[in-house]
Amino acid sequence: MKFIIDNIFLIALALVSGGALLVPYIQQRGNKLTLLQATQMLNQGKTLVLDVRDADQFAAGHLRDARNIPLKELPQRISELDKLKGRPVIVVCQNGTQANRAEATLKKAGFTEVYGLNGGIAAWTGQGLPLTTKDAK
Repeated sequence: MKFIIDNIFLIALALVSGGALLVPYIQQRGNKLTLLQATQMLNQGKTLVLDVRDADQFAAGHLRDARNIPLKELPQRISELDKLKGRPVIVVCQNGTQANRAEATLKKAGFTEVYGLNGGIAAWTGQGLPLTTKDAK
């Protein structure tokens, strides 16, 4: 007991720093896919890839067969995706942070299988996976 009282500040510091390491895992919302899981889904086909980055970023490089609807336009343009509600959707952004908001919007609109790409395009290219610059459908 004397050890705990004498070292209370060190113990508190260790607890706070340990808690800080857990914050990213606690804050992570939505369904996230690893790069491997996303690649497997894409290879199975019938998966919609929705890129929510700006048009300029999308034009610079995107996943094959991705559709581009910038996040700020998604609520107004979601009707463009109505025919695809039965498909799984992978939401892609630059680094994985904007995908959460897009996932929530899609789920509210009735999409049931919605996933965010963990790490976004930055993680995709960081692993040397291919991008295309062809126009989206």
